[in-house]
Amino acid sequence: MKPETLFLKLAIVLMGIPVLALCIFLVPEIGDLAAKLLPEFHYIKYLVSIVYDASAIPFYFALYHAFKLLRYIDKNIAFSQISVIALRTIKHCAIIITSLHVLVLPLFFLFADKDDAPGVVIVGLIVPFASLVIAVFAAVLQKLLKNAIDIKSENDLTI
Repeated sequence: MKPETLFLKLAIVLMGIPVLALCIFLVPEIGDLAAKLLPEFHYIKYLVSIVYDASAIPFYFALYHAFKLLRYIDKNIAFSQISVIALRTIKHCAIIITSLHVLVLPLFFLFADKDDAPGVVIVGLIVPFASLVIAVFAAVLQKLLKNAIDIKSENDLTI
């Protein structure tokens, strides 16, 4: 196993642990806070919990495909159609995460309005923005890899 990909695989595993801890410990607290801030919406606690926990599913799915992509690199099959599919899946997962977190963004606006803390809105924009950056990066890599595979196949045909 190559040390570079081993380090990246370890980083992928370590990225999953804090998100799991956040889903277990922090998401219920955020739901309770939302219920306290907006008592007129009795269902907001469950909505917040569902959205945040649901966004963990595509996150772990994307981590799995990133791990698979690193395995393809180890096997020297990185320039193949399966790598393009893995990048496309990562892109779609990042778009889903962005969409789910944008749904909860009005909650950050309400919290900032009630608590008079405009910095909370910036905190609420971190995850959607980071996911959007990952989606664009995966799209660019997908396109570059697809072009490289096409050039490779053309060169194989001309020889």
